Amino acid sequence: MTTHTTTPPARLSDAAVIPLRTLDPAAALDDLEWLDETIGNARVVAIGESAHYNRESYDLRHRLLRYLAERHGFGAYAMETGYTEGWRADAWVRGGNDDRLGEVMAGGLTSLMGLWRQMGSHLEWMRRHNASAERPVGFYGIDLGGQNASPTPALDAVLAFLAQADPGFEADPAIRETASAFSATSPFVAPATMAAYAQLPPETKNALTAGLAGLAARMKGRRLEYVRRTTAEAYERALRSMHHAFTLDSVIRGMTGGDHQSVLYNRDAEIADTVEEILRRHDRIVLAAHNAHIQRGPAVLPGMNPVTPMGMHLADRLGEDYLVIGTTSGTGHMLNSDAAAFMAGTLFAPMPAPEPGSLDALMHESRVGTFATDLRRLSPADADAVRSATVQRAGLGAFYAPVSALDAYDIVVHLPHVTGADPDETALACSPQEVREVFSHYKPH
Repeated sequence: MTTHTTTPPARLSDAAVIPLRTLDPAAALDDLEWLDETIGNARVVAIGESAHYNRESYDLRHRLLRYLAERHGFGAYAMETGYTEGWRADAWVRGGNDDRLGEVMAGGLTSLMGLWRQMGSHLEWMRRHNASAERPVGFYGIDLGGQNASPTPALDAVLAFLAQADPGFEADPAIRETASAFSATSPFVAPATMAAYAQLPPETKNALTAGLAGLAARMKGRRLEYVRRTTAEAYERALRSMHHAFTLDSVIRGMTGGDHQSVLYNRDAEIADTVEEILRRHDRIVLAAHNAHIQRGPAVLPGMNPVTPMGMHLADRLGEDYLVIGTTSGTGHMLNSDAAAFMAGTLFAPMPAPEPGSLDALMHESRVGTFATDLRRLSPADADAVRSATVQRAGLGAFYAPVSALDAYDIVVHLPHVTGADPDETALACSPQEVREVFSHYKPH
């Protein structure tokens, strides 16, 4: 008897393809109406990206936020940027301060996330929407802040809160002095920040960790007193900043000590807790982060064992209330993984067509143009095709991470050609000198 083997198709069927007419955030939204049934009652809709700083990722998130806020009442946009610093952007989109937009973009978002015109347009839309909307949309950072290299911004927020909530208490000044010895104003100085921390005497590092632990315990134990003297919201925000400062201390220890595995575990667990804290204020939120953070399956980086990302924590806690939209990409330019070239101003590098056998290649071969695929409504043949794509572009040069897309995502949006976002001159003018220097050498493709 002859045994026949069936090779899964190299493309999805037309039935699996949902065309998206445009990525223009200001365009009509009727081509997104298929989302109504898909979203259902989900409380968190997470939107991924293959790499940071791509124009098309910013525009996709902006457009989806518009739809979810206007049609479904989502009241918060939570983004992979510093939590404490994000308070400034939140105040601006709610009309609560008179800062210039460039100042907000440079100081209210971290890790270069706010330095792009597409992000500025996003914030401007939120402020216009909030001026007349019955249900305003708040802005939240979810990440550790301090460029993921310094606890100083979070610690300063804690100390400012304690000065109001606990006026008789004087924190050990050595805590702030030690933290300020390795402050980071941008990702470009983060390597020097790590080197400065590594040179601290062990007893100084241990004293910092003990001091942060003592502040965290004091804040936890005196909650009722602190809330009575301030507000519940002020307390919760300060406590979250305290958690971030303490976690950042462990992250920096791990980075300088070579324990990168623990760095990823601790960071993602903390940002998952932050998302859950935001959910205590809002019924429904839009969550924006890298695919590796939002996916339901283990995340893998080059040379490392799998770790538990934020998405696995949220899926465990929220179940069907957590809906995940991953993205794939075809050709174009992506964040440069060559650190020396990046620091010299070559922020983006050419991106070849996706590797055969990858989720990106399957999507890229399935249709010309931008489209979505609902992974929960596939035919058996289309499900087999997705199942056969076992890796996904991770935005780190030529690295492709293992993925089980049917487990990791509910929806995948394919961006056939991605480009670098446009630097915003007003935001750059408000940025630290080293940022202005690097961007002065940047020549967009």
